[in-house]
Amino acid sequence: MVVGAYVAVYSEREVDGELRRFCNLAAFCVLEDYRADSLRLIRTILAQQGYEFTDFSPSGNVVALNERLGFALLDTATRLAPNLPRLPRRGVTVSDDPRRVAGVLTGQDARAYQDHKDAPAARHIVVISQGEYGYLVVRKDRRKRLPFFASPLYVGGSRELLRSAWPQVGSHLLLRHAALATLGERRVLGFLPALGVDLGSPRAKMFRSQVMPAGAIDYLYSELTLLEW
Repeated sequence: MVVGAYVAVYSEREVDGELRRFCNLAAFCVLEDYRADSLRLIRTILAQQGYEFTDFSPSGNVVALNERLGFALLDTATRLAPNLPRLPRRGVTVSDDPRRVAGVLTGQDARAYQDHKDAPAARHIVVISQGEYGYLVVRKDRRKRLPFFASPLYVGGSRELLRSAWPQVGSHLLLRHAALATLGERRVLGFLPALGVDLGSPRAKMFRSQVMPAGAIDYLYSELTLLEW
C-alpha cells in the first residue's frame, strides 16, 4: 500500500560550461496517519548525491521545513504589470508561431525549446529585431481563482531587446494568451516592467546547492512547465 509520495522532476543541464544534475521537488503528499514519516521521505530524496535541488511551489509550513533542511529562498521580487493593447512597433516582431520560434533560437535556448515545446504549461514567445532575438517562456497562472496572469519562467537571447519591446510583449500576452497582467520577477526577467505594482509578499521559491548561485536558477524542467493549475 502506498501511503505517501514525493514527485520529483530530474534533468541534466549545462551551466557555465559544466553539466549539472537537478532534482526539482514537485509535489508532496502523505496520508495523515503516516505524517510522522514525512521527514524520512524528504531526507531520502535529499540524500541523493550529485544533485542541485529546487522547490518552486512550497506551501504552508514546507518553507520553514525546507529552510531547516538547508534550502535558501530565491529572490522573487515581483511586479504585477498590466498587459495593455499596443500597436506593433516598426522593425519588431513578437511571435509564438512554433516554426518562427524554432527557426530563430540557438544554443542553450534551442535546447530548452526542444525540451519544452510539448510541455503543457509552457508558452514560448520570441521578439525579433535587427538580427537579434529575445526568448520568453511563460505559464498561465491563477490568482484568487482567476486564470488571467502570465508568469515568466525563463528568458534567453537579448534581455535588452525584451525589455525595450515589453509593451508589445504585454499586448501579445493579452491578445494571444488572454493574460490580463504579468507577474514579472526581476531575477527572471532581468528587469521590471515600467508600469505595475510591486507585490508585498510574492510566493516563495527555494533551492539547495553547494555550488550553484541563485542567479543561475530558472524555472524550466519543473512542475511549473509541466502542470497547469
